[in-house]
Amino acid sequence: MQINETTNEGLKREYRIVIPASEIDDKIKAEVKRIAPQVRMPGFRPGKVPANLVRKMHGEQLHAQVVNDTIQSSVDELIKDKGLRPAMQPAIELSEGYEEGKDAEIDVKLEVLPEIEAPEVDGLKLERLVVPVDESAIEETLQRIADQNKTYKDAAKTKKAADGDQVIIDFVGSIDGTEFEGGKAEDAPLVIGSGTFIPGFEEQLKGVKAGDEKTVKVTFPEEYQADHLAGKDAEFAVTVKAVKTPEDSKIDDDFAKNLGLESADKLRELVKAQMEQETAGLTRTQMKRQLLDTLAAGHDFPVPERMVEAEFEQIWAQLSQEAQREEDPEAAMKEIESERDDYRRIAERRVRLGLLLSEIGQANEVQISGQEMSMLMQQAAQQYRAEDRERFMQFIQNDPMAAAQLRAPLYEDKVVDFLFEKAEVEEREVTREELEAAIEAEESTEAEAAKAKKAPAKKAAAKKAPAKKAAAKSDDASDDKKPAAKKAPAKKAPAKKATASTAKDGETKKAPAKKAPAKKAAASTAKDGEAKKAPAKKAPAKKPAAKKPAAKKD
Repeated sequence: MQINETTNEGLKREYRIVIPASEIDDKIKAEVKRIAPQVRMPGFRPGKVPANLVRKMHGEQLHAQVVNDTIQSSVDELIKDKGLRPAMQPAIELSEGYEEGKDAEIDVKLEVLPEIEAPEVDGLKLERLVVPVDESAIEETLQRIADQNKTYKDAAKTKKAADGDQVIIDFVGSIDGTEFEGGKAEDAPLVIGSGTFIPGFEEQLKGVKAGDEKTVKVTFPEEYQADHLAGKDAEFAVTVKAVKTPEDSKIDDDFAKNLGLESADKLRELVKAQMEQETAGLTRTQMKRQLLDTLAAGHDFPVPERMVEAEFEQIWAQLSQEAQREEDPEAAMKEIESERDDYRRIAERRVRLGLLLSEIGQANEVQISGQEMSMLMQQAAQQYRAEDRERFMQFIQNDPMAAAQLRAPLYEDKVVDFLFEKAEVEEREVTREELEAAIEAEESTEAEAAKAKKAPAKKAAAKKAPAKKAAAKSDDASDDKKPAAKKAPAKKAPAKKATASTAKDGETKKAPAKKAPAKKAAASTAKDGEAKKAPAKKAPAKKPAAKKPAAKKD
């Protein structure tokens, strides 16, 4: 094998490897000899097929296999002999026109990791902003939980329904006098003013009493999820079964037990713990960004272009997804496009920080244990179908690059924790609003630092909601190393749709049915502290017939 270096510029390396035809032929002969005992051919005893016939039968396949194996082993040998540290998988190309009997010429292109001097980690100074959880915040959260889990009592027969009251109704929907599928329900609960039914429906039930019958006329929204109903005028024949008024929300032991907890004290403890956990997470985010800004300010070295491109592609994909959720996706994309170069510089910054943190970790013997890696693999495998999980595990085990991508985020966090321990940390108590403002200010630092190189006339894109969410959502330097599989869930973002919000019985369409995501706030946000069975208190309807949400508000 002959190796010639053809390019050595910065981090780029290119080589031409020449593998003599004789070497390939010798390996094919060895492979023929190895498989000959297993070859079966009419007229020959098992294991007695002549080598020339074995080669004639399987020569093309054997040649392709040997060439591929030889190329791979040659590249591995090249990397080892030259002491290279590839940033990503090398690009390997077999010269055009190669055929059996000729020397194989292979072009290998790669970028190497830069030589980075691990920085001194002693003497780092950081500020930790802490938010003490006060009683008023706990009480506010408890009250919010109580408001979201109200109970209702029967009102007098003469009571007229008003905002905040609950009505129990039967309804049948029709368009042009024809009942439509999913437009019928019995004993459906509806809180007047909740905004859970399609626009205009609830307002027309103000003033009704138990026993009243009323025709409600509405127009389905143009963007309604059921295409056959979108924009259509409809009528609902409504029978009011009962009017109920909300009971006072008392946060006592009985209320806590209805949520699946032992007592009001346990509920209070849970709320406090969740609030502390959330603010601790915000504090860590603030400290980490502060640390990364400090590291970035003190280090500037070349980074592999392919790593930057891979990181940029992930940022861009996320930006594009965010833009599609905006009111005007086309305008959002146009604004993002105008700052494409800025996001490429952000990608460069992130790659540089990732390499720097990796160097710090290696220099200080930060490691991921086998048990931690096993847990990472098992968690990642859960994203796949059961029958594909074993194959995914084998892929990670056999592909060092894939394993490195999976390991990178955890390794980065361990290095960050190591630096936190080494740093001189000064604590300062702030309000939650001040902490969030500090994080928002630090979010723009990444973009500001990237744009500073070209001295733009405008500030970093703090004005741009979708861009900011995607590019500054996380300042994790190892975002570029996360496996593609972990990005899949992001595509499910339009979970706001009400198509499967009450699908216990398999039915997914119902006329003016409830908008589950809006009402189940008890389970949708950690800051509210509503754990356990809070959503269970929102039983949609008393009878299965009420579970067909065709007229759900999107």
